[in-house]
Amino acid sequence: MNKAWPLATIGEVLQLQRRWIKLEPDQLYTEIGVRSFGKGIFRKNPVTGLSLGNKRVLRICPGDLVFNNVFAWEGAVGVASEAEAGTIGSHRFVTYTVKDNQADAQFLRLYFRTEAGLTVLRSVSPGSAGRNKTLNLDHFVKQRIPLPPLPEQQRIVAKVENLVAKIEDARGLRTEAREASGVLWKTGAGLAIRALPKQQWQALSDVVDIGGGGTPSKDNPAFWNGTIPWVSPKDMKQREITGSQDHITEAALSGSAAKLHPIGVVLVVIRGMILVHTFPSAVLRVPATINQDMKALYPRDGLLPEYLCAVLWALNDDVTERVDRSSHDTRKLVTSKLQALRVPVPHSAEQRRLVVQLDNLQAKVGALRASQAQSAAELDALLPSILDRAFKGELA
Repeated sequence: MNKAWPLATIGEVLQLQRRWIKLEPDQLYTEIGVRSFGKGIFRKNPVTGLSLGNKRVLRICPGDLVFNNVFAWEGAVGVASEAEAGTIGSHRFVTYTVKDNQADAQFLRLYFRTEAGLTVLRSVSPGSAGRNKTLNLDHFVKQRIPLPPLPEQQRIVAKVENLVAKIEDARGLRTEAREASGVLWKTGAGLAIRALPKQQWQALSDVVDIGGGGTPSKDNPAFWNGTIPWVSPKDMKQREITGSQDHITEAALSGSAAKLHPIGVVLVVIRGMILVHTFPSAVLRVPATINQDMKALYPRDGLLPEYLCAVLWALNDDVTERVDRSSHDTRKLVTSKLQALRVPVPHSAEQRRLVVQLDNLQAKVGALRASQAQSAAELDALLPSILDRAFKGELA
């Protein structure tokens, strides 16, 4: 902090406000929440007073400096805007107003995002029950904080908010670039696959055999925590499967519908909400079982599993168009529609060439995403640096 700035106790600057209200059963109320790590206030969906029951609530007013009482120590603080007029907060929220125009509430919000400000909050938030550490209000108001003249506070707020807006613009561009990188592979792969002669295209049922999966009874401990991989959709996050989060035993193989599939089959997900936008496929590199939400495709002679997997990713949109919605609003690709999917099957040498081509494209996309991840980390580190400079008085 800037050593030239005078110090003031929080109690000299802030006035505690506890505007308790009585809930009316038929009236709609909008509760607020305050996110940790300085991410500010958010509004929940309106509910009736009846649904809130006997909950103790207080009224929030624009300009309030609002703390989540049990997460203040990790930066759960925000300033209520005009959009929060008429909202309510539970007893877990603490609201303050600035006394006699001595401070800018936004300046204080930014201060409590700095390491110095967080140190103040942590020092007066005792407790050890996980992340719940309640702010001690009596000790809080006795803490001393740096307080430059009001015009300087407002200048710092304006400068920081301008820089934050630029950071958010950069985040938006980064998000667009990340989405574009995914489209890049899909578009490039799709073009390469769709360029193959139509006479080479065949129904999937003509080039693969399909195996199913099953889930051993969770009530039988003898079936679980063995050495045999049991692959489920949560494992389908890469193009090759070398293991799984869950494992079953030999007893489960003989006592359930689970079937051991060999190395070289192509696993696909045929049930789940992921099918709204993605049809995951992966080549199995270890013998494994699968659950009932998946299928194992056994390539017949002449069809390379790596090629089939790449084709299914490239034809993602074609597959997801075949997905049905169940009565429970889940998604399912029925076997008959999967079998009817047409895929190109050129000779083996051409399949290998296409796999290399698509792998090279994937490597370029991977390098692009790595660069984007680096820029994301740099953006994440930028705001703390800006705040540190601002409260040292180094922002021109």
